[in-house]
Amino acid sequence: MTEQENASSEALKLSLDQVFLLLEQQDYDQLRFLLDQTHPGQLADLLEAMPPKKRRQLWDLISESQEAETLAFLHDEVRNSLIEEMQPEEVIAAAEQMDVNDLAYMIEELPEHIRQSIEEKLSDEIREHLETNLSFEEGTAGRLMSQDVITVRNDVTLEVVLRYLKLHEDLPEYTDGLMVIDREGYYQGKLLLNTVLTRNKNLLVKDVMNSQHQAILATTDEHDVTLFFEQFHFVSAAVVDENNLLLGRIKLDDVIQILRAEADHALMGREGLDEEEDLFAPVINSTKRRTVWLGINLITAFLAAWVIGMYTDTLDKIVALAVLMPIVASMGGIAGSQTLTLTIRGLALDQITTGNRFWLVRKEVMIGILNGMLWAVVIAFFSWLWFQDTGISLVIAAAITINLIAAAASGIAIPLILERMHIDPALSGAVILTTVTDVVGFMSFLGLATYFLI
Repeated sequence: MTEQENASSEALKLSLDQVFLLLEQQDYDQLRFLLDQTHPGQLADLLEAMPPKKRRQLWDLISESQEAETLAFLHDEVRNSLIEEMQPEEVIAAAEQMDVNDLAYMIEELPEHIRQSIEEKLSDEIREHLETNLSFEEGTAGRLMSQDVITVRNDVTLEVVLRYLKLHEDLPEYTDGLMVIDREGYYQGKLLLNTVLTRNKNLLVKDVMNSQHQAILATTDEHDVTLFFEQFHFVSAAVVDENNLLLGRIKLDDVIQILRAEADHALMGREGLDEEEDLFAPVINSTKRRTVWLGINLITAFLAAWVIGMYTDTLDKIVALAVLMPIVASMGGIAGSQTLTLTIRGLALDQITTGNRFWLVRKEVMIGILNGMLWAVVIAFFSWLWFQDTGISLVIAAAITINLIAAAASGIAIPLILERMHIDPALSGAVILTTVTDVVGFMSFLGLATYFLI
């Protein structure tokens, strides 16, 4: 293996521990060499995993040719923290090398004077493309699209297309086909590269193109864009305006970034965190974000405690109830979270509509009833073995059944209601569900015990 191949192989294995070690040893030449061989996506991951001081050290070692693409891979907060410390000319140089869609995403976060400087430095063509992207709302296909698209007319032959392609030094990334337009620029379909290479060169484009290849409207929500790609197995897709005029295209890598952001949002949102939050953000900033969510959780905890407080006399007389209470709440919480997760996933994939909602609610309630009956028997049996009290066993059996039914119904109803109110179920659904299962569980268990056993 050559020295260059060895270096490349080593770069592929570049880990966070290696970076920390080389920084500690101040072996900047070796680290700079390894970073030059590393993909910008991996560089972004390394930067996000480092405390601010070392992050800045590592950033200074990354070559200028990689800065633009690395910035595009970074989460907002980390990228903004680096940009704040960069000289204006550095930011401008990086911006000039960015894809237009990445630049459109970043430029609105920059100070006005830097933004103006960047726009002044851009060529007329790129500035026009940037303005086109920025004319669409954030989170839409128009903001996401790039204009690095090769177009051909529908009235030329495949031989003409081949000659045209040979005029290009290389093709844009994710070019699996050429966008076919008419003389006015209206989208007609897609001509796959496979077709260009294998079919008779005298055939016209309009005779062999895929006229059914679906284009995406520029105002389409980016989440719906991911569903298009999943459903039709796109590598790239045309973006058009309401008149079917071709504006650009969306590539698979853009969709992967959306999916990653949505996954982060779902994971972090369940705990009330921002998916863009920097793991190594200043203590005060992180504390402020989390305080709000802790305050909301405290309110729900007090509500559950208030319910328990209503039955203090019952708990004083039957201590076994205090021992068994967590079982009722925990079983309801787990059952509800299962339904909640499936419902949120169904909403995200557009699998739940007005036509099937009632069926799903009925299904989940039936599951709650069956699970409630099953686990009521199991828990009642073990409660009787533990306390030798038939009354307590029957009460906890009834409470488990009630709470599992309530959990199943809440698990599907809460996200549906939140979605109708235009509130993200992934962000607040779990807190509301936990409150419901705790309150229903404690109230049913202690209420039944008070009525039947006291």
